[in-house]
Amino acid sequence: MARRYINEIADGESIEETYVLADRQLRANRNGDMYLLADLRDKTGSLHGLLWNINEELVSHIQVGDYVTVKGKAQLYNGNLQMILSRIEVISEESVDISEFQAGTNQDVDQLFQKLTEVLATLEDPSLRHLMQCYLSDESIAAQLKQAPAGIKAHHAYLGGLLEHIVNLLAAADAIVGLYPSVNRDLLLAGVFLHDLGKIRELGYDGTFVYTDEGQLIGHLIIGIEILNEKLAEAAETGVAVSEENVLRLKHMIASHHGAYEFGSPKLPMTPEAIVLHHLDNIDAKVNEFTALIESDPNRNSSWTPFNPRIDRKIFKGISESDT
Repeated sequence: MARRYINEIADGESIEETYVLADRQLRANRNGDMYLLADLRDKTGSLHGLLWNINEELVSHIQVGDYVTVKGKAQLYNGNLQMILSRIEVISEESVDISEFQAGTNQDVDQLFQKLTEVLATLEDPSLRHLMQCYLSDESIAAQLKQAPAGIKAHHAYLGGLLEHIVNLLAAADAIVGLYPSVNRDLLLAGVFLHDLGKIRELGYDGTFVYTDEGQLIGHLIIGIEILNEKLAEAAETGVAVSEENVLRLKHMIASHHGAYEFGSPKLPMTPEAIVLHHLDNIDAKVNEFTALIESDPNRNSSWTPFNPRIDRKIFKGISESDT
């Protein structure tokens, strides 16, 4: 029997299918009765499942990251598609095809990596060009970069998403850098490559996407600077040292690219390259997130996505046939 993906589910449809449990919360309704709010996901999107009249003991064995078989009925509630569950059971990871649950980039990762290599080879500063080569020739970094997502739930949250994000930013940076003579192209492109590289260790992506212990405790900004220190030492050992000022500028771009203290940036952008990186990074992330929310919304008859508390808004998908 063909799998029923989330983006195929229609209002009123009875469903018995397997999904990954991306989140779980026990909540109380107006009468004080407990229910389970389950975030069910596959590679096409996510859907809330609600299981009424339960308690912690009944669902304590069900944890985030588990693969679960659910039985229920889809329904529209306040314009959002959800599933009212009658059953939820954990199944073993060995019994599922993980590829059905992990979305991946629709681009060829080897071709993306080749584009990355070609762009970084155009850097004019030989020390920065050599430093980039120290990264690219590292088989472990290359392999992880071709697999890692750029996020857990937000932008480019799929296998190969980090590499796709970096290559997009390189193209965007190269397209506009000529408009701003004060921006150093070599530093900007190097900073684009390095800014999120710490995510190869911040995120775990073998199965469900999670934060590693290192990612939770340190984060990709610090991890990225640690990797940079390692590669700077490697470059120096071969007799090609990056200038002290350029090292500071590269580290500053990594440390400041989130752009504001409230977004986890330990420093505000304080160089032309850093401010360009921040805004290009934000543009690419937000456009990708908006597009993903539109494409993954299972309610195809609505002109709007459900309200998303993370971005504090709904997204307009276009006028649907049901509205005309």
